[in-house]
Amino acid sequence: MTTLITGATGFVGSALAHKLLARGETVRVLVRPAADRRNLEDLRVEIVAGDLMDPASLAAAVKGCDTLFHVAADYRLWVPDPASMFKANVEGTRALMQAAGETGVRRIVYTSSVATLLPRPDNSPAHEEDVGSAADMVGAYKQSKHAAEVVVRAMIAEGLPVIITHPSTPIGPRDIKPTPTGKMVVDAAKGRMPAYVDTGLNVVHVDDVAEGHVLALERGRTGRGYILGSENLSLASILATVAELTDRPPPRVKLRHGLVMPIAGLAELWARATGTEPFATREAVKLARKTMFFSSERAIQELGYRPRPAREAIADAIVWFREHGYVR
Repeated sequence: MTTLITGATGFVGSALAHKLLARGETVRVLVRPAADRRNLEDLRVEIVAGDLMDPASLAAAVKGCDTLFHVAADYRLWVPDPASMFKANVEGTRALMQAAGETGVRRIVYTSSVATLLPRPDNSPAHEEDVGSAADMVGAYKQSKHAAEVVVRAMIAEGLPVIITHPSTPIGPRDIKPTPTGKMVVDAAKGRMPAYVDTGLNVVHVDDVAEGHVLALERGRTGRGYILGSENLSLASILATVAELTDRPPPRVKLRHGLVMPIAGLAELWARATGTEPFATREAVKLARKTMFFSSERAIQELGYRPRPAREAIADAIVWFREHGYVR
């Protein structure tokens, strides 16, 4: 049995590839010709060159595969050209799902995100039923992932055998880009985050997210969504943990969102003028106004999902970032 993974050069996808190979699975990965392949080094996988924007390459990639994990996504909080993100996340997903359906893939796991769900106003953990509308989505990433999930659910209604996962905020090894959350950990470990805003995240070890994907494939119900998270923590608590693990003082200054917004706007203007990435974005500030707390109870009860404490995820991330030169 051959399993295809998209996004295996990335953070969650590479963790999934490691997990499947450890189980003795035959793994094929779809890789863009120009992709950074460091996360595939020393992995015994079949590499198929292709792109989500190339339907012919997708048909070739899924041919002969019994199962599919569609993990690939354009995940950025700074997107000068949102159209490119929509093409990858929405149209790319549509094309891949069509190819999988036409070639008879038996079972598919689609990686969505908690970004498509609505945080609760009382800051209690949101569940899979807390579905947001397109109008609720802030920023290109959330909008594109919401639109992609709408596409997938329409195909499920037509008979495509898809299970949906909603990872929360993965942290851990092999975050080569790094992701926005990984960058936050790196900056905090370097002592470059002297202040914070009042918000919260659900933090989970990336390897537990990978395990949750495997469990979803084995035990998940077609058409059902599963949140893959672990602990709900305030940003202050996350940064304090990073500080403790790196022998640094934790940030003491809490900034008001209203104060940070114009700073983020100026950072974006500078980024557009210089072609660099801003250190803060208005989209990130808007997202921080809501506490992103979620419950993984459905995955725990129905899949047997057992995530480890968030502290372990943060500790493993710091070790990996140190070993690979992100943090001295």
